Amino acid sequence: MSQAPAAPGAVDSLSMFDVTAGLPEQVAAAASRARGLENLPAHDYVENVVVLGMGGSGIAGDVMVAVAGPFLPVPVTVCKSYDLPEFVGSGTLVFAMSFSGDTEETVEAASAAYEAGAHLVAVTAGGELGRLAEEWGRPQVGVPADIPQPRAALGAMAIPPLIVLEDIGLFPGASEWIRLAVEQLSVRRDQLVQPGSFAERIADQIGRTIPLIHGAQALGAAAATRWKAQINENAKAPAFVGVYPELCHNEIAGWGQHGDVTRQVMTVVNLRHDAEHPQVVRRFELVAELLREAVADVIEVRALGEGDLAQLLDLVLMGDFVSLHLAAAGGVDPGPIPVLTELKQRLRAG
Repeated sequence: MSQAPAAPGAVDSLSMFDVTAGLPEQVAAAASRARGLENLPAHDYVENVVVLGMGGSGIAGDVMVAVAGPFLPVPVTVCKSYDLPEFVGSGTLVFAMSFSGDTEETVEAASAAYEAGAHLVAVTAGGELGRLAEEWGRPQVGVPADIPQPRAALGAMAIPPLIVLEDIGLFPGASEWIRLAVEQLSVRRDQLVQPGSFAERIADQIGRTIPLIHGAQALGAAAATRWKAQINENAKAPAFVGVYPELCHNEIAGWGQHGDVTRQVMTVVNLRHDAEHPQVVRRFELVAELLREAVADVIEVRALGEGDLAQLLDLVLMGDFVSLHLAAAGGVDPGPIPVLTELKQRLRAG
């Protein structure tokens, strides 16, 4: 595996650069771990799929919606909350995703799913969710304990549900899409670990402005959400998301005022992929023309790779490295997230 050293003088106490560079291997290993689970429901018994998860674990549900959703014969719902949809029952396949196993929203929702008679699969490193899955006799896929943060475990979290869906017969061809994704990730990783990489140049362009990440449709929305979260957690900086075509019906009207401010503080990053609707392609072009007068810069990042999963993870890997370079440029340690830790502690304290 190619190594990705942090920038000279940068603090990286949890080796987030190196862990991020390991995404291709993490994806391949996750696929192997998820194969051949026992006690899975038969194809004909699954009426709908629900994914439970928060933060770095919850993005796995967004990946499923973007990649598998268009091909599944049943609907998929992502729940990032304590609450479970009322329709969950014996015909529901629930993926409970929690890196630590102790995410309180996910544990509560998974318990409600079990009580509702749903078929549950846990993806976790252990904790309370792992204990409950074992107690309930429900299958679970382990997550390597040497991954330092949930957000660094995207491959370990997002890939197992795709393999489970393939094993059940709901998403044939998942293994091939994963193979193609690993191929593209390996190529992209080897580019991104080089000094002066594309990701480093994008981070330089963004600088100390606030990035507004634009993506199109479910694939672009998942990638943009990931970019935002990584900039928030790694660089400890604000970032925001807009999704085509919806943003053309509201957000662009908001650039009519305050251009003297937005030109100094906002940078738009357009995440592009091959599955865009032809009219969305035109919308990107037209909106870019409009926004160049209102923002510091408009940057385009285009996915490569064969298949939706490859292109989504290609965008993810580029965004992960951009966030790490933003952290390094700001003298920020990308690993620890003290404010999130403090909030959880205060919640537990009542």
